[in-house]
Amino acid sequence: MNTISKPADPETADIEIRYVQYQSDKETTYLPAIRQMISKDLSEPYSIYVYRYFLYQWGDLCFMALDPEDTLIGVVVSKLEPHRGGPMRGYIAMLAVKETYRGKGIATKLVRMAIDAMIERDADEIALETEVTNTAAMKLYERLGFLRSKRLHRYYLNGNTAFRFLLYVKEGAATAAIGSDEAYENSDQQITPPVYAGVS
Repeated sequence: MNTISKPADPETADIEIRYVQYQSDKETTYLPAIRQMISKDLSEPYSIYVYRYFLYQWGDLCFMALDPEDTLIGVVVSKLEPHRGGPMRGYIAMLAVKETYRGKGIATKLVRMAIDAMIERDADEIALETEVTNTAAMKLYERLGFLRSKRLHRYYLNGNTAFRFLLYVKEGAATAAIGSDEAYENSDQQITPPVYAGVS
């Protein structure tokens, strides 16, 4: 689940933002802040065990944006594992930015950091879901090269529908996915999606 919306707050316009990788030795400081931020905006009520599932195994794929006082203002939580015995699939599970800091490119920077980290760990593709009504998030992902692959009706516990997005980061990953991924179940034509080349 991912959320981004509303323009930037003028009061935060000149504040220096620092981006860091999650460190397990800072769990007592940052895990409660991550939970609070994500719980405030997202439609899924995640338990502490869901956060620990991601952060204990893939903490190196979690990145945080901090203000000058080291207060959390943005976070992306991801994982990477083989998908159905095939390609290495990265997954962006959660993305949130504090409301007063939105519109500054923080979400884009966090997602790019997660993508780059997954590529370094040999990801073939990266997936995520976001609500069909979250146009800001969908625009962000499409700018980064993600493609809508499937509409998931009543996907969230609140009954909302989602789009699944996929980003292919290796040549041939899309071809390997055909037949093994639900994204192509109802496709009436074979397509070769673009491969991620980064965003300047």
